Amino acid sequence: MVLIIAAGLYVSWAFISPATTFEEDKATLYIRTNAATRQAVTDSLEKNGVIKNRTAFEWLAGRMNYWENIKPGMYEIKKGSNLLAIIRQLRNGKQTPVNLVLRKMRLKEDLARLTGGKFEFDSTEMINYLNNNSYLNQEGIDTGTIMFYVLPDTYTYFWNSTPEKVFEKLVQENEKFWNEERIQKAQSKNLTPVQAHIVASIVEEETNADSEKGEVASVYLNRVRIGMPLQADPTVKFALRDFGLKRIYHTHLQASSPYNTYRNKGLPPGPISTPSRKTIDAVLDAPQTNYLYFVASPKLDGTHDFSATYDEHLKKARLYQKELNRLDSVRKSKQS
Repeated sequence: MVLIIAAGLYVSWAFISPATTFEEDKATLYIRTNAATRQAVTDSLEKNGVIKNRTAFEWLAGRMNYWENIKPGMYEIKKGSNLLAIIRQLRNGKQTPVNLVLRKMRLKEDLARLTGGKFEFDSTEMINYLNNNSYLNQEGIDTGTIMFYVLPDTYTYFWNSTPEKVFEKLVQENEKFWNEERIQKAQSKNLTPVQAHIVASIVEEETNADSEKGEVASVYLNRVRIGMPLQADPTVKFALRDFGLKRIYHTHLQASSPYNTYRNKGLPPGPISTPSRKTIDAVLDAPQTNYLYFVASPKLDGTHDFSATYDEHLKKARLYQKELNRLDSVRKSKQS
């Protein structure tokens, strides 16, 4: 009898005592969708040093019906967890959320690379989804303007989310952002939400100064209104897929692309970056101006000076160039 009681106490202790072997605060267990099997789970637990006793884990998991309820996903196991807690966590599918932080991006490939390193699927699966016109058209989405749905923010998912699930949430959040008030503001400027987003994507590339984003937007809106080419340098960089260009030369302006707004009037066919909500709102709230030009300020503080006429613009451009020349002379004199 004593031996039976002792054995029972030992077994109970094995289940409720700390069962982990790793030294860190937590260990991460990945259960892939195509490998959600008893063998794969126990092999991974043992290989990564998550549990001490594989036999005890397998026996208790069977008693708790876990083998019939294996759920794929990413699970963080806390140091010192016992077998009961670990199996309950896995059986109940209590995954650790994945935070997808989206900042400014330019290409679909950027989104594919980022998500491919965060989820079970890889970048190839995501880019194939983003390029799948036959599927996306059913959802009313065009692959050319698909980045319209990507708003910089932090989005929470589970690791085993599919490309479709990941993008579905982006679409849902985009639809929340484009409420009736914003849609009406866009319409008042003769823009659709997609067109407003395209303008904002150019503004995002032109300036980091929030105080002048509305004025920059007004320049492009005025140019569209009178049929003047946008002549936006960032669109040339996008057309060339060369985002490291510091200066745009005449040869660059010859790029044959619908995104080259020196050769094509009107807006480019899609956004050239993922603008922030603040920049989109700056476009929607852009003031009525007669500005058609802007040039970097001679203050060299990242802001711009705006003009309504080309002659006025040339004068301000000369002031900017004069300041650059002055600084260059100062630099050279210090080196000599």
